[in-house]
Amino acid sequence: MTKYVNEYLDYLKYQKNYSDYTILSYEQDILEYLAYLEREGLSFLTVEYQDLRFYLMYLKEEKKDNNTSIDRKLSALRGFYKYLVNEKVLDHNVFSLLKGLKREKKLPRYFEYNELEELFLAPDLKTPLGQRDRLLLEMLYATGLRVGELVQVKVSDIDFGSRKILVVGKGNKERYVTYGDYCAESLDLYLHDGYLKLNRNHSDYLFLNQRGGVITERGVRYVLDQVIAKTSLNKHISPHMLRHSFATHLLNEGCDLLTVQKLLGHESISATQIYTHVSTDRLKEVYFHSFPRAKKDDSRD
Repeated sequence: MTKYVNEYLDYLKYQKNYSDYTILSYEQDILEYLAYLEREGLSFLTVEYQDLRFYLMYLKEEKKDNNTSIDRKLSALRGFYKYLVNEKVLDHNVFSLLKGLKREKKLPRYFEYNELEELFLAPDLKTPLGQRDRLLLEMLYATGLRVGELVQVKVSDIDFGSRKILVVGKGNKERYVTYGDYCAESLDLYLHDGYLKLNRNHSDYLFLNQRGGVITERGVRYVLDQVIAKTSLNKHISPHMLRHSFATHLLNEGCDLLTVQKLLGHESISATQIYTHVSTDRLKEVYFHSFPRAKKDDSRD
């Protein structure tokens, strides 16, 4: 069984171009499922629909997983079994009979403008790592990049004249993202100072760790945790939260949904529609500006 799992993970990495973080999540979900089968004396080759119903009960009642987590696990296992069918290991995908659970609808968490300003001021620009960290924050917010896309950016991917970056996204699809003045300023400082000191191995990758190697997705998350610890903000931070902020602020300022879809690299508009929420302040502003009886016109009296 281990052979099939490893081959599937290689398939996700080299053919589907999934990020290391996503692959690790898939691996954990599959191994948890296999451990359950072993506990129940079941085989992945002969598991039936009714067995999967009991597995759902196990996740819900014993593991106390929420619907979103369970749905993610089912998606990982559905993909794994589809792979096994394609490889002629199985003749049918039993997980295709199992529907996903209704997800709890949650609005994407994002930073307010003033919170971002405090974040950006946290890194020490006198140090190479501080310059890197400032650029990391600026670029995540300015471009809406996924963390897996960010760590793969090379200096040669950047068109400094037009301020565009060539990015390889999900499914090995290429797109350009644009960055503005603040990000350009941080990029210039880093490349002409901190990057030269960190780049002992003559790497072409933009974001390097303190040993001169390319920073990992886990390394980026560690950096963000260290940055927010230097602020007064009482919020959890993640690369995706900066991506959420990028999309939310674009929409709040009047950008259309199709443009945001292209900037985020979403294949379907439905994936972008989670960002159709707007902040309470923006709702209030639009209401008082647009609704004719929101404010009294004293000139009529």
